[in-house]
Amino acid sequence: MSSPLPSSPAPSVLDLAPVVPVVVVDDLADAVPLARALVAGGLPAIEVTLRTPVALDAIRAIAGEVPGAVVGAGTVITPDRVGEVVAAGARFLVSPGWTDVLLDAMRSSGVPFLPGVSTTSEVVALLERGVREMKFFPAEAAGGTAYLKALAAPLPQARFCPTGGIGPGSAPDYLALPNVGCVGGSWMLPKDAVAGRDWGRVEALAREAAALSAGATSR
Repeated sequence: MSSPLPSSPAPSVLDLAPVVPVVVVDDLADAVPLARALVAGGLPAIEVTLRTPVALDAIRAIAGEVPGAVVGAGTVITPDRVGEVVAAGARFLVSPGWTDVLLDAMRSSGVPFLPGVSTTSEVVALLERGVREMKFFPAEAAGGTAYLKALAAPLPQARFCPTGGIGPGSAPDYLALPNVGCVGGSWMLPKDAVAGRDWGRVEALAREAAALSAGATSR
């Protein structure tokens, strides 16, 4: 069994903001203004998914040109990508799932990471390896708030960032759970707003998302 992770001086990704925007960048020119709008709205942690050819350059641009942004790489599914994205400026890593090989690569990266889980056995396996912060994916399809609530009692040491099918209506229910630190979503990035480069609208939606924590804590 691998030894537990050493404590890191870096702040937990789960504590930076109640919502982590999950960003798919198709046009590199959109990366910086989009990130600036999210940060201005109160969402500094930005997950850029590795789903497009410009994703790596988008991470590099945001890391270099957007003060206040904590840019991370999402959809990290192969070990070789870990070094690439960290070199580009990614400050955290997110995967939809994990293997021992991928976990070792993320562990060696020197930055925080959220390996994806969707079953109790996966959670227990990560806890054995010293990993206590995870992505719960695909959240809605994998059981949603009921599933995470059921995990809280037997596995209170595990904390999650649920992602997948979550919107502004359901996010507060997730954030009210004791084992959820934040949620991931893309509802503050409507396709028509991004296509029209309406960054003011993106900032306004980000501000609404950033305020969700107040509603969650009052439940």
